[in-house]
Amino acid sequence: MKLSVVSVDLDFVPVRMRLPLKFGAETVQSITCARVSMSLTDGIRTADGIGETPISVAWGWPSSLPFFEREKKMLDFCRLLSKKWTGFSGEGHAMGLGYDFLEHYLFEDESELPHLARLICSSAFDIALHDAFGKLVNKPVYETYNKKYMPHDLSFYFDGDPAFRGVYPEDFFEAAPAELPVWHLVGGKDFLTEDELTGTEPDDGYPVTLKEWIRRDGLKCLKIKLTGSDPEWDFNRLINVGKIALEFGCEALSPDFNCLVKEPEYVNRILDKLNTEYPEISNLLLYVEQPFPYDLESNRIDVHSCSERKPLFMDESAHDWRLVDLGFELGWTGVALKVCKTQTGALLSACRAKHHGMLLMVQDLTNPMFAVVPHVQLARHVGTIKGVECNAPQFYPEASLDFEKKHPGLYERRNGIVDCSTLTGAGFGY
Repeated sequence: MKLSVVSVDLDFVPVRMRLPLKFGAETVQSITCARVSMSLTDGIRTADGIGETPISVAWGWPSSLPFFEREKKMLDFCRLLSKKWTGFSGEGHAMGLGYDFLEHYLFEDESELPHLARLICSSAFDIALHDAFGKLVNKPVYETYNKKYMPHDLSFYFDGDPAFRGVYPEDFFEAAPAELPVWHLVGGKDFLTEDELTGTEPDDGYPVTLKEWIRRDGLKCLKIKLTGSDPEWDFNRLINVGKIALEFGCEALSPDFNCLVKEPEYVNRILDKLNTEYPEISNLLLYVEQPFPYDLESNRIDVHSCSERKPLFMDESAHDWRLVDLGFELGWTGVALKVCKTQTGALLSACRAKHHGMLLMVQDLTNPMFAVVPHVQLARHVGTIKGVECNAPQFYPEASLDFEKKHPGLYERRNGIVDCSTLTGAGFGY
């Protein structure tokens, strides 16, 4: 089947945060979402797909360059990609077209955008492509990642690796649950208790402290943003959040060191001290997320000593399946997937990681509106260590109010879960 992109429409949707969100050394108060509508044809039928991704500048392009300069370059790159995708064609399946674009067209220009920033910009187009393909064949897209619809098995995508002959993404999927445990992000600037409040917090009816969020949403899983550069602050933050977690009967914690750690001993000392002085909190640590720098190839740090203490998950450095292989060699034991690195890339990384016996998690990019749907669909189908992270309700809940009418259990976290049961129909089930 010959597939061709008939047209591409790109819009930018600005969203203002109700509370600041700290990414590494930067604090963000607003974000722009790229929204793509893509029309795909097989020469007989035509279908329209939707893709959306927050253009997270601070996360995807940490730099000393001014924020708005980086944002403009990323938005301009989205406009360039819109032109590249229009008329793009190939054989068979969205996976094939998405892979071809990633391998041969995403890096052909001389733009200064780093790898991760390029993937973020490309992801809305790639997601729209997969959604359109599902609608073209009138199937939920996760029912098409198999021999019936894909002309190539996974060995085609994995440089001819014979271990993947006759194997398709569907072979790595799990039964998709209707409900997923939901993770809440405890940002570096978030208030934990009422005695920390300053009187400048938003009075908009939504919680402003961690304790309020836990009470309202029945939270059981907390991801804790740390500095990666101030061990005393990081340790105390773990203790303070951990005590609240124990008080409310939470089940899991995950520290996120924000890629700023230079050597494993930084992480090991914190984990060992926590295990010695606060074993109950240490027992709640389900996994540790990406302490080390983004560029794995330039920072080939042996991390076995960390992963011997707790499962260690790649996030920012897992740009594609080849880096998943390298991470596995260096001692990483899990991969945090994000659809903002493209649906095509996320699926390939998931399959490669599961082949190695690595654990999976699906992490948020503070996805609102359309963006949350492919995000949770990935988590449902690939099988994660525990649920999915969804923090858009914390930072811009009103951005998704119109979407919430159709999928109330997806855009509101209740009883510690998100309800995906309303996601039905062809494509991603928007």
